[in-house]
Amino acid sequence: MNTTENTNLTWNEFMKVEMRVGTIIEAAIFKEVKNSAYKIVVDFGPLGKRKTSAQITKLYQPEDILGKQVVAVVNFPPKQIANMMSECLILGGIGNDKEVTLLVPDGLVENGMRIG
Repeated sequence: MNTTENTNLTWNEFMKVEMRVGTIIEAAIFKEVKNSAYKIVVDFGPLGKRKTSAQITKLYQPEDILGKQVVAVVNFPPKQIANMMSECLILGGIGNDKEVTLLVPDGLVENGMRIG
């Protein structure tokens, strides 16, 4: 991060980022992308199901993340990724070797719960 830039957000700016908890209900290898990733479908309860792509292949296998709750941003505009339209962004910590550790709730919560 460049420390010479003012990177502080106002509370109102932060509240515009809609982070929600959802459960991964589908996960498969995304063969059409150049960087290793999975095609994922997340159930956000009352917000419905949303598709996305996640580069989490270094630490996770598709069968290991089925049923896992994750935190995702749900109010970015859809983004074309190869032959799929991504509808949310799953959040995770990025390690030194660019491995992604998923951001998950500490316990089971309702799908669609807002993070704030």
